[in-house]
Amino acid sequence: MFDHSQQKSLFEKTKNFIDQEPSVNDLEALRDILRYHEWKYYVENNPVISDFEYDVVFKKLQKLEHDHPQLITPDSPTQRVAQDIVSEFKTVAHIVPMLSLENSYNAEDLLEFDKQIKKLIDREESIIQYAVEPKFDGGSIALVYENDVLLRAATRGDGSQGEEISANMKTLQSVPLRANFSQYGFTRVELRGEALISKDKFKEVNAYREQEGLVLFANPRNAATGGLRTKNPYETRDRGIEAFIFQFGYAEDAAGNDVTRKLQSHFKSINALGELGFKIPLAEKKLCTNIEEVIAFCAEWEAKRDTFKYEIDGMVVKVDDYAIQDICGSTSHHPRWAIAYKFKAKQATSKLLSVEYQVGKIGSITPVAKIEPVQLAGVTVSSISLHNADFISSKDLRLGDTVLVERSGDVIPYIVKTMEELRDGSEKEIVFPVVCPINDTDVPIPLERIDGEAAWRCPNCVCGAQTLQRMIFHVSKEAMDIDGFGRSIVERFYALGWLKDFADIYNLDYEAIAKLEGFGKKSADKLQASINKAKQNPISRLLHALSIHHLGKKASKLIAEQINHVLDLQNWTVEDYTKIKDIGPVVAENASLYFSEPANIELLQRMESYGVNLTQSAEDKPKEVNMEGALAGKTILFTGTLTTMGRKQAEELAEAHGAKNISGVSKNLDILVVGESAGSKLTKAQAIGSIQILTEEEFVALIGNS
Repeated sequence: MFDHSQQKSLFEKTKNFIDQEPSVNDLEALRDILRYHEWKYYVENNPVISDFEYDVVFKKLQKLEHDHPQLITPDSPTQRVAQDIVSEFKTVAHIVPMLSLENSYNAEDLLEFDKQIKKLIDREESIIQYAVEPKFDGGSIALVYENDVLLRAATRGDGSQGEEISANMKTLQSVPLRANFSQYGFTRVELRGEALISKDKFKEVNAYREQEGLVLFANPRNAATGGLRTKNPYETRDRGIEAFIFQFGYAEDAAGNDVTRKLQSHFKSINALGELGFKIPLAEKKLCTNIEEVIAFCAEWEAKRDTFKYEIDGMVVKVDDYAIQDICGSTSHHPRWAIAYKFKAKQATSKLLSVEYQVGKIGSITPVAKIEPVQLAGVTVSSISLHNADFISSKDLRLGDTVLVERSGDVIPYIVKTMEELRDGSEKEIVFPVVCPINDTDVPIPLERIDGEAAWRCPNCVCGAQTLQRMIFHVSKEAMDIDGFGRSIVERFYALGWLKDFADIYNLDYEAIAKLEGFGKKSADKLQASINKAKQNPISRLLHALSIHHLGKKASKLIAEQINHVLDLQNWTVEDYTKIKDIGPVVAENASLYFSEPANIELLQRMESYGVNLTQSAEDKPKEVNMEGALAGKTILFTGTLTTMGRKQAEELAEAHGAKNISGVSKNLDILVVGESAGSKLTKAQAIGSIQILTEEEFVALIGNS
């Protein structure tokens, strides 16, 4: 529909209109831009801008047409949604149109929405009840049932008609093939819903596709919408697509009368759908007594969106009372009685400007992309890790590329994909260095790559960069957990020459620190107290904090269980390490090499002289297994949300009754305890068949009887 040059031009115009106010002369240009993005989204399923950016342009067109109504054209995107339907599937008409929703982005927008509702119904002093539910980020669907049997399923399409996907939908277990609508006197109904894939399932699907050499999906929405329209219904099933149903679009009785409003309110209707066997939002929905309660509920879900097992990009707010909905009515585009509260954007497009390189604590060279600054989830992002050379190659990244960037909550931002269709030939290949880009030496230091590893490493750091990174890690929460000793302070003390190695951390001059700008005696005393506390850490923490390659938390704990003193390890051979269950040859080789170096032994001796604990503590000692407990000799795993206790408490109880906690589902697992919203682990355990599956209540009863 749009050739390469047109796409590039329209994309550039989009960016311009986002940042500037258009004039009436720009009306047709705005319409062309929106038609292009509708085509990319609805037809190609390959959007090149975020939903937020689209909404910005759409609202600007709306405003211009509102100010100049005589210039509105019948084919304007404000008058109808994108029309083009992929022709692989039969096109079917919806019984009633599937309208879009107006968007809001803050509390003020919601307050204005409430004000407009009260104005429409001429009851400005009234308190309106609103039903609020998640705005799932998936593919919209319409299901038609006749005489209690599923007749047809279709995609949203252009809102008036969509593509029939009945065969695909019937493979989804979350969609009942029969539902007792007749109990309400309904003979024909049309339901609205969303097809989506959980975050865990999305990871599994992409892991499989990577293994098979297939193109990875950009996000769960793409995986779900693509799965709805695949020619093979079994592929739809295998993607783990789920269907949430959240609205009666239409209902009629045996005489053909419209009885959609029989259940009186949206909240009653959605609960009725749940009772009929449909998957509906449960704890994620709420009937709010006023708009202030709506605002609080939306804010609550924006704060915890990243902990939810499904991708949601906002909340949908609906007037609950059907009678009030009818008074409010609808435009050709959207119902006046509903609005979407959009969360802060997690995706945006930007330009890849340059690549810089950083060195890690074990010499790993990490490329970092410098991009044009963009706002993501309320944070300005200008730097993104590219991980390693393989990542750059797999994404086919080039300098000058337009890239799709994503950030979820506190998660580090990452590049989802490059927009190949927007390239104009000026882009340049990213050439990964063959010598260390950090060390400034007369003789370049060639980078090395160990077989089986993705990272290139500098084998001989002479610039001190690795040492600095090791100390930053050493004081971190992950390692020695020295409260108040963050990256900036380590860098400052290192620049002053106060820190040359780990031992110096425990022998600081606190009087000198107190005299530094921004410190004072109180801050110096607080830092000293944190360091003194860290000196008493179990040796498992210390071992992990030494930055020995491949020696993680688990292996450090296993080794700490076997020694009385850290310096005992200078006498250990590789074979001594591998005698410990779950310690492999790679960890053994690296640990053995570290403790054979006299300089490392001298460092540890200095640390001990400054008061750092090198002796096995009670926390390091292996826990005694209760061989008389109800779970003696069993392996156990907890999944989902527990309601009567925390995950850590449950694991401690299991260990106290003889069980061993493990991290994954396999044939080695004996018991899986399932809490609320259990995901892929439950599915996998059911497939294996030999694993005992317990509810939280059954687990408590089992250990309580022992």
